[in-house]
Amino acid sequence: MATNKQLSYHEEQNRNNIVRLRDILDTLPLFCKDYIRGITEYTSTRTRLAYAYDLRIFFEFLHENNPICAKQPITDYNIELLDQITRDDILEYLDFMSYYSKDGKEITNEERGKKRKISSLRSFYKYFYENEKIKTNPASLVPVPKQHEHDIIRLEPNEVATLLDLVENGDKLTKKEAQFHEKTKTRDLALLTLLLGTGIRVSECVGLDLNDVDFEVNGIRILRKGGKEAVVYFGEEVEIALLDYFEEREYIVPQEGHENALFLSLQNRRIAVRSVENLVKKYASKVTTLKKITPHKLRSTYGTSLYQETEDIYLVADVLGHNDVNTTRKHYAAQADMHRRMAANKVKLREK
Repeated sequence: MATNKQLSYHEEQNRNNIVRLRDILDTLPLFCKDYIRGITEYTSTRTRLAYAYDLRIFFEFLHENNPICAKQPITDYNIELLDQITRDDILEYLDFMSYYSKDGKEITNEERGKKRKISSLRSFYKYFYENEKIKTNPASLVPVPKQHEHDIIRLEPNEVATLLDLVENGDKLTKKEAQFHEKTKTRDLALLTLLLGTGIRVSECVGLDLNDVDFEVNGIRILRKGGKEAVVYFGEEVEIALLDYFEEREYIVPQEGHENALFLSLQNRRIAVRSVENLVKKYASKVTTLKKITPHKLRSTYGTSLYQETEDIYLVADVLGHNDVNTTRKHYAAQADMHRRMAANKVKLREK
């Protein structure tokens, strides 16, 4: 009798994304399916799902605000409609995205959100325009909103030490938090030490299986954004924390389908991204109230420390898994400027 093969975390995520994508496409014009099929070869299921969500918002906006589009259901729209949409319509849509209500919820989009929305529309229009299905491309006439850079929020070395000490001994936790802490502190310490000691993404962390960790070389096998497999190496502090957790993990009986997962929840299922976000927030809030620390900020903490130690932007880009070193430089160039400022007072021309 054949048994179903247990899906990896990433295989399961892809399957769930495909199911959600099909549901969304059923609410959109038929020609949207052509577009999604057309970009399948060079995009991830997560990207296609995000584009589909954005397209649904766009067509819902048109249906509610454009007299031409209000006359028929969204699913009945023909591709000829795209040639009737103007640059002003898209600008009005972006303005609407700043603030709107849906299903009783208030939704806002800042620079980053608007940038993604127009990027989705540009890709959508470009596909049909280049395939000569439409005659105009108004989306290409709308500039991408400028995204202002923000200072990197990260933990200072003393805050990192305080955070790990807190996870280890449970100081400052409430009575209820302390009860859970007794059950999870070894896992939490291993997880946070791994994030801080490697700079991996939270999705890469929760996707780890037991056999992805190799203590012979002190490396972990992860699946990067875009599906590329990579090995990231860790130091002695991470090794010790992981070994302690592996010893405890050996005696945990996971729920069916989660046997291979490295990090488990209290329900003995693979830990979720949201759960990691919550535990980072819980511990970090005891260390600093001035910074909003997320798993991504722990990644920034590692990237900053690595750059300060090596001053090698290409190494940092490679370890963090950035496809474009300019992405890394954009975030960490301020560190180089800080070093140059420090150099200004290092050389004395005359003794006082």
